[in-house]
Amino acid sequence: MPTRRHPLYGVMAEFDSPEALLEAAKRAHGEGYRRLDAFSPLPIEGLAEAVGFHKSGLPAIVLVGALIGCCSGYLLQYWGMAVNYPLNIGGRPYNSWPAFVPITFELTILFAALSCVFGLLALNGLPTPYHPVFNAPRFELASRDRFFLVIKARDRKFNREQIKQFLAELHPKEIMEVPA
Repeated sequence: MPTRRHPLYGVMAEFDSPEALLEAAKRAHGEGYRRLDAFSPLPIEGLAEAVGFHKSGLPAIVLVGALIGCCSGYLLQYWGMAVNYPLNIGGRPYNSWPAFVPITFELTILFAALSCVFGLLALNGLPTPYHPVFNAPRFELASRDRFFLVIKARDRKFNREQIKQFLAELHPKEIMEVPA
């Protein structure tokens, strides 16, 4: 289903406490809103689950990176010792895999770590020099002492007036529209 473009990014509510934000996120998810985002100056236990974030593709990305590192480390040594420049040293075979283990292990860890960093950046959409919520009034307080919940316009149940009414029931400090 193609996503619709809206001149509005979403409707945002500002809360005073982490408990109020967590309760609002749980209620919004319970009401059927799936395109939610929460902003907080500190980590809140259970908030990720409350907004519907359960699984990440990062472990698969790290596994693929580790396998690529392992194979490339082993094949790099195999190519150099058995194919490109074979030397018979002490009667050992050209494909002496026990000697290849340390570098294979090191490249496995290196590629896994690099794939983790770059996969994390890609999955989080970073770097993000601009985000629509940056233009919301009072959003700079999200890094100090305020908590924000956004219901995005891309949500299937998005209806501006219904969302404002729903958020008003949660007793936020303020409700505002966030332009795209």
